Amino acid sequence: MPHDLRYAAAACQTDLPNPRDRSGIVAAVNHMLAMIDRAVLGYAPFMPVRLVVFPEFAHAAPIYPTAEELHDKLAVPIPNEHTERYQRKAREHGIFIQTGSFLERDEKYPGHIFNTTCLIGPDGLLTRYRKVHPWLPWEVHTSPHDLPDYPEPLFPVAETEIGWLGAATCYDWLFPEAIRQLALAGAEVLIRVSAYMDPWGATPPMDWWTLINRCRALENLAFVVASNQGASAHHYPPFSWPGGSMIVDYDGRILSQADPGPGEKIVVGPLDVAALRLERQRRRGHHMLAHLRMEAYRGYGQPVYPGGLAANRPPTLESNDQAIATGKRRIHSERPT
Repeated sequence: MPHDLRYAAAACQTDLPNPRDRSGIVAAVNHMLAMIDRAVLGYAPFMPVRLVVFPEFAHAAPIYPTAEELHDKLAVPIPNEHTERYQRKAREHGIFIQTGSFLERDEKYPGHIFNTTCLIGPDGLLTRYRKVHPWLPWEVHTSPHDLPDYPEPLFPVAETEIGWLGAATCYDWLFPEAIRQLALAGAEVLIRVSAYMDPWGATPPMDWWTLINRCRALENLAFVVASNQGASAHHYPPFSWPGGSMIVDYDGRILSQADPGPGEKIVVGPLDVAALRLERQRRRGHHMLAHLRMEAYRGYGQPVYPGGLAANRPPTLESNDQAIATGKRRIHSERPT
């Protein structure tokens, strides 16, 4: 029997104390596992929750200024004891979980830190997405883009019984090119794991959060499930975190949204992947994926932000500034004719 492609997603935003070392991660996981129970069981009389999404830095924020300190105090390998607990919870409820991001270490890349979110289902770890666009200049996580001969897909997409799922993290979403990679790989549900801070959150006059989520949905003819950090300022200083987690349909309509402001919230909304597939099949107009003119986009033929700076050492605030300066020189001096 085919699986029902009409279900609900839950975007869960958290307001948890930020751990100073990795021993504090277990308490955050305990809390998020309880949030999963609340989302799945609480909404069961209304709709089956099959996808649960958590925000960036839900396990730990990068509170130390160097990759070395983050590696020593907060970074964990993946898979780990926490991902195993998420798998058991996914199997218990028959759901898929997009974890909040981990600060990840990997012995294949000594000293480097990745900002990583995992898609976990009843059968285990499906994808591991490492943030391609760290928030410059402050984040000293390594982008896999900057590692020569990096062997894994930069934008993995998983085929699941609830549709094709692809995730990207926070600042990635300000690059339409990044989210388009997920859509071109088949993603039907675009998942945003985010820690957007004020004033770029979910309120006018900026309202970048809402604007970007709606644009990425309609231009890729895909659902968006976006979970934003809801930490209060004293938990995750120096910023305040506006929440506003939301679910958007493939025409850019907001289906559900948390009211702006910090605080723990669970936002549930319907996804009809069967309807999406029908729309992608029958539409001739406003089918931007089918209307792409790849050969016309000559500006993408030359590199801008320099890869490889992190090849032999993790990035630093200083090397980030140097790379930004290189990128700015390139866009001014190497414009395609």
